[in-house]
Amino acid sequence: MSRPSLDQPFVTGSLATADGELPRVSAALEPADHWGAFKARWGVGRMNYSMDPGLYALGNPDHAAPVLVTANYKMSFDALRSAMPNRSAWILALDTDGINVWCSAGKGTFGTEELLSRIESSGISEVISHRRLILPQLAAPGVAAHEVKKRSGFRVIYGPIKACHLPAFIDAGFKATPEMRRKTFTLRERAVLIPIELVAALKPAAMILLAVLFLAGLAGPRDFWTNVMDHGVFAAVALVAAVLVGTIFTPILLPWLPGRAFALKGAVLGAVVSVLLAGVYGSAGLNWFRGVEMFGWLLVVTALTAYIAMNFTGASTYTSLSGVRREMRVAVPLEIAGSAAGLVLWLGALFLA
Repeated sequence: MSRPSLDQPFVTGSLATADGELPRVSAALEPADHWGAFKARWGVGRMNYSMDPGLYALGNPDHAAPVLVTANYKMSFDALRSAMPNRSAWILALDTDGINVWCSAGKGTFGTEELLSRIESSGISEVISHRRLILPQLAAPGVAAHEVKKRSGFRVIYGPIKACHLPAFIDAGFKATPEMRRKTFTLRERAVLIPIELVAALKPAAMILLAVLFLAGLAGPRDFWTNVMDHGVFAAVALVAAVLVGTIFTPILLPWLPGRAFALKGAVLGAVVSVLLAGVYGSAGLNWFRGVEMFGWLLVVTALTAYIAMNFTGASTYTSLSGVRREMRVAVPLEIAGSAAGLVLWLGALFLA
């Protein structure tokens, strides 16, 4: 039998069962749990934010307590247990390589075979008297419930989308209301995605920023540092603005931006920001090469924000795989062409100034 370690920092003790000692956890999250989630949101240790798969005791469950299945992504595990205050249950964490429920169901790690394997290796059959497993609704794409029933004898019940609805779902005899079946994408749910997208975008942007400043210094009509101040700073501000607008304002304003395609929504924001930047930059005086320079960066910023905005398609509730592929086939070549054309215009203006 495979049991989770009792030495994990969030484990509060152990519970003696017919299958041996199992780790016990509490519904109350500790400061270390919140800190770990905060770091993961900002990309620090995100790919390793996992815990041992297997069976855990929440509170003081008995043989009749419900079994809640989740991923071994620590944030998913914490969201589940914290939604069950003053309750006792068994939590069966599948080995999803530390990936959340929705994504791992799509990737196949939260799947039928892993669930069947974990049922056998966890010894859960020796611990409970019923044969019911409550799975998150978002796990449905990866799990064939009839296969689980046929091969293990366990019945799969799909619970609510949100863990906070679990107590009401259980109390209602495992019946979900329409609200429990509806996946929302509220402002808060969109905003929580911002940190990881911002960090991911800033890393390559920092390298590009240095290259842009260097090229501006070399290509401008005056000495290196004067060129950097006259042309490189504007280019750097435009680049940073594109990243910030694409990662912050796109998810916040998503429902109100025109069009259905995320690339179009990002492009609209990028064009607006480009015009504002051009207005500020051009207020000091405009000549032909400054005009070409600003138009070049309008293309770059528009293309870059459109590209960044497309990252949110995987987190939204109203995109499909075929739709995303179709959008990428159209948008990505246009984004590459727009960026390339913008950089050529910018450098050409600087060389000819």
